[in-house]
Amino acid sequence: MRSTAMDAPEMAAAASVSQSENRAQGGPGPEFGPWLEKASILIVDDEPGMRNFLVRILGPRAKRVEEAADCEEATKLLDQHHFDVVILDNIMPGKSGVEWLTEQREVGFFSDAILMTAFADLDTAIKALRAGAVDFVLKPFRSNQILNAVARCLDRMRLRRENYVLRHELRSTSDHVLLRDKLIGYSAQIQEIRETISRVAPLPTTILISGESGTGKEVTARSLHALSDRAEKPFVPVNCAAIPSEMIEAELFGHLKGAFTGAMAARDGLFMHAQGGTLFLDEVGELSLATQSKLLRAIESRRIRPVGSEREAPVDLRFVFATNANLEAEVEAGRFRADLFYRINVMHIAMPPLRDRGDDILELAGLFMTKLSKQLGVPQVIMDGAVRAGLTRYAWPGNVRELRNLIERTLILGRFPPEFREEKIGGEAQNDQDETLDEMERRHILAMLHKTDGNRNEAARRLGISRKTIDRKFADWAV
Repeated sequence: MRSTAMDAPEMAAAASVSQSENRAQGGPGPEFGPWLEKASILIVDDEPGMRNFLVRILGPRAKRVEEAADCEEATKLLDQHHFDVVILDNIMPGKSGVEWLTEQREVGFFSDAILMTAFADLDTAIKALRAGAVDFVLKPFRSNQILNAVARCLDRMRLRRENYVLRHELRSTSDHVLLRDKLIGYSAQIQEIRETISRVAPLPTTILISGESGTGKEVTARSLHALSDRAEKPFVPVNCAAIPSEMIEAELFGHLKGAFTGAMAARDGLFMHAQGGTLFLDEVGELSLATQSKLLRAIESRRIRPVGSEREAPVDLRFVFATNANLEAEVEAGRFRADLFYRINVMHIAMPPLRDRGDDILELAGLFMTKLSKQLGVPQVIMDGAVRAGLTRYAWPGNVRELRNLIERTLILGRFPPEFREEKIGGEAQNDQDETLDEMERRHILAMLHKTDGNRNEAARRLGISRKTIDRKFADWAV
């Protein structure tokens, strides 16, 4: 049994504590990174003096610091809470730190580990790396050494998660990243959605977004995240329909090494990569009933169990779900769990189809034209009155995504398709006599509004009519 008094290495380490505490009074120092103040840390050491030293160094800087006097106590704490970093002494009674870390990796260890030791031999270093330690601190050490080690762990964790999320987004979408963070348009429906987002974004409420494919459900989810108190944390979009059913659980919850054939290394799931931020599950209606059951448990308990793990890991997430299916009909048909539906349908946002958004079509078309022409390096194609009338008359079954694709195709060919230039497929121009007076009036008013960027007062002045006349026409057209 070792003495409870600090040994020589610990006394040398404690010599710098006064200077460290003086810095700590001013809050977390920027030299150790901004993530330290949001971190949770577990200290495992049988020496009270060393634990006290580390708590005094890290306590004022980190969000949460817990301590354990032995491996058994540390195991209980890991079962109850998630820690970003575990600082672990190697030489302890009964079981070494490396042995304990090896055991924990087999049942589910979701933190980065820093191993402390006074004996820096090559064999210990190799065993520590094999056990999964990401850093190695040799006693005696100064306070800034352990702070730098913790900061390196947190930066490594942040970069790993950011890289994984970016790679996931690149794999999961074939569309250009364009206008995904901004709701465009001033129709009554979009204005109402903006107001709803501003009211619900600061709250932890779970959101269900419904609407046809291409109506901007992910744009709405990103807007919710950007206006929330989690805006600085990850936003992780997941297309549930794009992940094979046999892999969805491992993708969402993660897995341990050897959990299934091909699992050569442990990997965090998308739930863990979204830790502290927002997890957006698109096409949630495509999940199997078995996965729905596990998702329901994760939402209710805020804990997940990676594939092959004996331990659950707590998660802190904002959930946003989306679907283009009628989930109530899916529940009645027995393809979607009723309890999951009622759990995710706390706040419902219905995205309107593009055909019902009136002048938003022209605004989106103009914006796509400007952005994509620069992206492709080709001149813009003029949208005259006939084209604008064709755009507003079309039903847009593919919604905003179809409009974007049309503009890109138009830029490549240098002209709009005949049906959007009011021409017949064979190239014969449409007879103006076939157009009614009401249609000509509608097309002329919409064209003038486009020229004035939607300013109804200015459009009315140029047309020589009153603003009330334009408002009345729009009411008659249900725009």
